[in-house]
Amino acid sequence: MSTTTWETSNNRVLLVDDDELYLETMTADLEDRGFSVRGYTDGPSLFKELDHAANADAMLLDWTLPSMSGIDVLSGVRDRGIDVPVAFLTGRALVDYEHIALQRGAIDFIDKMRGADIIAQRLCRMLSAGRRKASTAPQEREQPAVVGPLTVWRRNPLIEWRGAMLDLTLTEYKIVSLLAGTPGTPHTYRAIYDTMHYAGFMAGYGADGYLVNVRSAIKRIRKKFLALDPAFVEIENHAAHGYCWRRPDVVASRNT
Repeated sequence: MSTTTWETSNNRVLLVDDDELYLETMTADLEDRGFSVRGYTDGPSLFKELDHAANADAMLLDWTLPSMSGIDVLSGVRDRGIDVPVAFLTGRALVDYEHIALQRGAIDFIDKMRGADIIAQRLCRMLSAGRRKASTAPQEREQPAVVGPLTVWRRNPLIEWRGAMLDLTLTEYKIVSLLAGTPGTPHTYRAIYDTMHYAGFMAGYGADGYLVNVRSAIKRIRKKFLALDPAFVEIENHAAHGYCWRRPDVVASRNT
């Protein structure tokens, strides 16, 4: 058993998993391999000890947690300015989950059933990469893109409207980013659909089946904006073409 303490360790790991037996076992296994580990059963208990989160070297985060999901815990950690490398431990070995995790700023996605040896190896790789980054790259605070009342954060994909955070899916975030990136310029249904998936992706019924999917996605996005701001009209429909984000100067003149 390692006698290294949290304060003296160079391998400080935060482990968040609601399975108490797994948490206890993995903590012991990692400590046997030279890591110093602090364990938590959910996000709120982690956030109560943010001093430990701030000086950790890595975080292992279960995908499925009570009260708030693992992906929400990651967002909360990043919102608090903590840039610790994060890997997800999960039994949900699906490409969609992995894609979301990496898009939200995680750097690894590990099957928790692989065992302590594999997890320790991946941790060592994370720690090595994090130290190289810290020694070579200046730490700069992200400057978000601002379009009128809209704020778009790209490093950790988040969007605010009039200072309030929007609960968007990754696909919805991509659409808003596309439209708001060129205010006043219409984007075709096909371009929006490619942004939702990838160029050439086909779904729905018939050659133009994607139109229904795009319209449904825009409808969901508008509904979320309207829940925050009943006067929201910034997404404009261009009949038989697509959608665009209204230019801020047009909105200003309309409101005066």
